[in-house]
Amino acid sequence: MQKYKFNWELLGDVEGGRPNLGPMVRTEVYRLMQFCFRDVIEQAYGSENTDTLFYKAGLLAGQQYYRNVFAPYGDFADFSDFIKALQASLAEKHIGILRVEEADHVQGKYVLSIAEDLDCSGLPELDYEICVYDEGFIAGLFEGFTGKAFTVKEVDCWCTGDRTCRFVAEIANDQ
Repeated sequence: MQKYKFNWELLGDVEGGRPNLGPMVRTEVYRLMQFCFRDVIEQAYGSENTDTLFYKAGLLAGQQYYRNVFAPYGDFADFSDFIKALQASLAEKHIGILRVEEADHVQGKYVLSIAEDLDCSGLPELDYEICVYDEGFIAGLFEGFTGKAFTVKEVDCWCTGDRTCRFVAEIANDQ
């Protein structure tokens, strides 16, 4: 039996539980948790498996975010309405500033950038992209909107010298 199967109620009553501190936490505390999880998982299972787990966790989070944050407001008229709502939500929750750079609705391919990304903006430069969780999160959001599975790959990252994260989202080949 799975002990911690995710459901939205696990997020709890933040307002009631944190009447003085509220819902916000500093970025470095979020990153402390994320990078410590990543370190421990990578030591136990290796880098590739860790990336897979972070992508899957992001995918689940994106699906749940769509279902619980967007779905209660009904369907979106079109892609533009979905993106406008997503931009507002990500900014309101201090996750990042989303911009659509390219949108090919026929091919199901999109290029997105996220400035001030919660996961990496301000980190030291590395020789690799690190926003694997974000890849999954975006895939989950796009799946929620379109009803189709997506694959998402980060192609530019703060950690590789860019000052924004850029992702290519495409409808999965098996669709």
